[in-house]
Amino acid sequence: MTEPAQLDLGPDPSLLIVDDDEVFLKRLARAMEKRGFAVETADSVTAGKAIATARPPAYAVIDLRLEDGNGLDVVEVLRAKREEARIVVLTGYGAIATAVAAVKIGATDYLSKPADANEVVRALLSSEEALPEPPENPMSADRVRWEHIQRVYEQCDRNVSETARRLSMHRRTLQRILAKRSPR
Repeated sequence: MTEPAQLDLGPDPSLLIVDDDEVFLKRLARAMEKRGFAVETADSVTAGKAIATARPPAYAVIDLRLEDGNGLDVVEVLRAKREEARIVVLTGYGAIATAVAAVKIGATDYLSKPADANEVVRALLSSEEALPEPPENPMSADRVRWEHIQRVYEQCDRNVSETARRLSMHRRTLQRILAKRSPR
């Protein structure tokens, strides 16, 4: 396996990554360091805001939903401290309303998880005029649907009836979907 190429990040390669998924956070931090970023990590809104206030980075990757609040709060603090910062918002499932909110607050781009380091770098470094390249292997529509159902199911403490109610779906239909294997 080849090492990722060092990127030309300008005079300030500082990068803040805010995510409460510890495994993802560490993996992305290592990958970004290999590409030449000076990475700082935070696992909460509180920690992210503290770093954004004390040492506003040139780049940021911020998860939308964190255990102690909304990642957009970190985006607002960072944008106030450093207007030119390039900010990518990540989320477990994409919705047009949250994408619009993220961009209005000052995010440069918006990616759905699971996003790999190459997608994140493309989003961080893309120019304002050009759209970033589409991902090489995007999730299928069936997979996105499956991920969304699983997320709501977990948020409802694995209660099928409550999950079905929140998804406006018949309980038996949901049970059949949950009994199947995840799509690729």
